[in-house]
Amino acid sequence: MGIVAGLDSSPDFTRIVVCDADTGAVLKQGYAPHPLESAEGGGRPADVDPQAWLLSLGEAAGGGLLEGVQAIGVSAQQNALVPLDSHGNTVRPALVGNDRRAQVAAVDLIDALGSREAWAQAVGCVPQSAQPVTKLRWLARTEPEAARHVAALMQAPDWLVWQLLGRPARRTTDRGGASGTGYWSAATGSYRPDLVELALGHQAMLPEVIGPAEPAGTTPEGLLISAGTGETMAAAFGLGVRQGDAVVSLGASGSVMAVHHEALADSYGMITSLADATGLHLPVVHTLNAVRVLRGTAEMLGLADLEELSALAMKSTPGAHGLVLLPYLEGEKTPNLPHAAGTLTGLRRESMRPEHLARAAFEGMLCGLGDALDVLRARGVEVRRVFLLGAAAELPAVQAAAPMLFGTQVVVPQPADYAAIGAARQAAWALTGQLPLWQGAAAQVFEAGDELAVGQAVRQQYATVREQSHPGAFA
Repeated sequence: MGIVAGLDSSPDFTRIVVCDADTGAVLKQGYAPHPLESAEGGGRPADVDPQAWLLSLGEAAGGGLLEGVQAIGVSAQQNALVPLDSHGNTVRPALVGNDRRAQVAAVDLIDALGSREAWAQAVGCVPQSAQPVTKLRWLARTEPEAARHVAALMQAPDWLVWQLLGRPARRTTDRGGASGTGYWSAATGSYRPDLVELALGHQAMLPEVIGPAEPAGTTPEGLLISAGTGETMAAAFGLGVRQGDAVVSLGASGSVMAVHHEALADSYGMITSLADATGLHLPVVHTLNAVRVLRGTAEMLGLADLEELSALAMKSTPGAHGLVLLPYLEGEKTPNLPHAAGTLTGLRRESMRPEHLARAAFEGMLCGLGDALDVLRARGVEVRRVFLLGAAAELPAVQAAAPMLFGTQVVVPQPADYAAIGAARQAAWALTGQLPLWQGAAAQVFEAGDELAVGQAVRQQYATVREQSHPGAFA
């Protein structure tokens, strides 16, 4: 029996799981927050000293947590760009998160290459403020002196793997991490150095992209370090998703991704063509509005929390007595309606009740995510079941409506550190040379059953209102 570990360095903390390499059973766990100062006005900082990630890693691994471990896998926050000088030192703090400072830089890059379609064809995505390529453009425009000293580029998982290995001459990344940069194509499996130069103003050294089961190296103590990957890819691997599966994440905003056999280029920019941690692909579609729709409705109705909103919605019926909420409260990305607002239609005397508005909020949120699922389906992505993630997935109103509106089986996994588990599974793969067939996540399973036709009618009602309010939004 081998023992492996997976660490997940998220934006806020490090979690470590120690697992049996054969079964995936979690034997031990560790946790430590990153020692970060809050940004001005609260919230997460946009610039972070990467040493904070190492400090929390050391704390999480304290107490002999890693004794007996033979291999470690690393998962870390995506899009965290670490610019290095020619000596391997950071030129400035890492640029992390969805950096709104870079929104203008994203538009600049689209114009510089010629069009959104040109970017989609080049690297499978259109520049967004979060992506490393856009952060490079921002750096070149706003901190030109720092930009001139940038000699090498890494992301958070790459940098952590490199540090664990003792900063060797060879620097590596994996397909999953590389696919989110905006200068590596999942379709061709190669970098576009010209796009780095377009953004930064000059070339920079990029890490070697290694295979899913290939080790990044071995520490002087003989500990194997696997390739590492981004949190999204690690979580999918930890959940055990495969072709035919989609994952719908319910945060303030939403995302839909699915395992697919090929990269998808989308000139409209709705699909981001990522690679997964196994050699396949993870096309992703984002929506700007998910749980924020529920929270806003709960506040409007004077309810204390989402549990009360769910209980109220369960007193209504599918279709909410004709009440339809288009949930574009922050504008919307899918469909591309950046200046839209939410729309509430179907107001009649019999529908003007709190429970119907509550039901319309849940249905509007899920229909919006159903639209995102349909973007993938329209490109040939098979969806036989949907994994539903996020705290809101536990709400009875979500579990009741999602199967009929998505038109498929819905799986709600029990809460667990899936990104860390996925990293550990990658470590076991590198250690043994065999893809570990670990047991999938423990979960509740919900079927559409006899309500499938009802769900289709609700989706049609929603689509009619969407088309009337925003003609050709999905043309």
